[in-house]
Amino acid sequence: MTNDKGIFIKNIYYMLSYAFQILKQSNYENVAAEEFDKVQDLFAAILAKGVAKQLKQGLYREYVTQHETLSVMRGKLDMTETIKNRIQRKQKLACEFDELSENNLFNQILKTTMHYLVRDKGVRTEHKTALNKLLVFFDGVSLLEPSSIEWGRLHYQRNNKNYEMLLNICYFVLDGMLQTTDKGDYKMAMFSDEHMARLYEKFILEYYRQHHTYLSEARAAQVKWDLQGENDEAMIRFLPVMQTDIFLRLNEKILILDAKYYGRTLQKQFDKYTLHSGNVYQIFTYVKNQDKTNSGNVAGMLVYAKTGED
Repeated sequence: MTNDKGIFIKNIYYMLSYAFQILKQSNYENVAAEEFDKVQDLFAAILAKGVAKQLKQGLYREYVTQHETLSVMRGKLDMTETIKNRIQRKQKLACEFDELSENNLFNQILKTTMHYLVRDKGVRTEHKTALNKLLVFFDGVSLLEPSSIEWGRLHYQRNNKNYEMLLNICYFVLDGMLQTTDKGDYKMAMFSDEHMARLYEKFILEYYRQHHTYLSEARAAQVKWDLQGENDEAMIRFLPVMQTDIFLRLNEKILILDAKYYGRTLQKQFDKYTLHSGNVYQIFTYVKNQDKTNSGNVAGMLVYAKTGED
């Protein structure tokens, strides 16, 4: 089994299945049983299954503003464009109206991701074939430039909740794409440390939520600075936010976990292997500031992804 930075690609699927519970449904069983040499091949397989299921349910539609020149009035009149038509002796009305359409950002991102995956050398032929069959149903949906996608515009509600996992996969693919030529060609970069780290954090948090339901609290919480004195409020404004990856509580006991994803767990300095000092200082700071009364009820743990390093 091939790996990414010393971590098995198959483990990426397992982490995704915790982060997104939908991957534990029966239609993804075949994906779970496959072996993958490239992470983009894994993403292609997941999208092939997920998009096929979404097509059976129907693509998400939302109201999109349309601008058309019509013989009869529809929606609002675009006065400026209508006057231009009159000057050009065109007896047409420029109209602006909202229309329920599949050509929206959600489906545009799906199409764009599949478009680039079928052109990626790391995706197997069988998965490319499956994606090409699905692309036929996106004929009326526009392609996007990966670098121009406004991910912050995506908001999920009851009608498009099924898209959340699919578009997170798309984000992993498209956000790491590199423009390779002046013609606008793109290729997928390696699955970045930033993406992997976020997934690893979410996996650990969801693991505790699912398998340790007795915990009174399991979330990503902020730790407040424990400062005392007249100017403490003023000082806090200049200090960084202490955002934990995983904050677990059982009654009075607290465990703060900081998840780390590196190709190598240890750093070498003066012929000696040690933990990354910045990580140790970080978790120590979290614990000391959370345990304001020095009760000993707060503990910290650095959680590193197991790699293939010696």
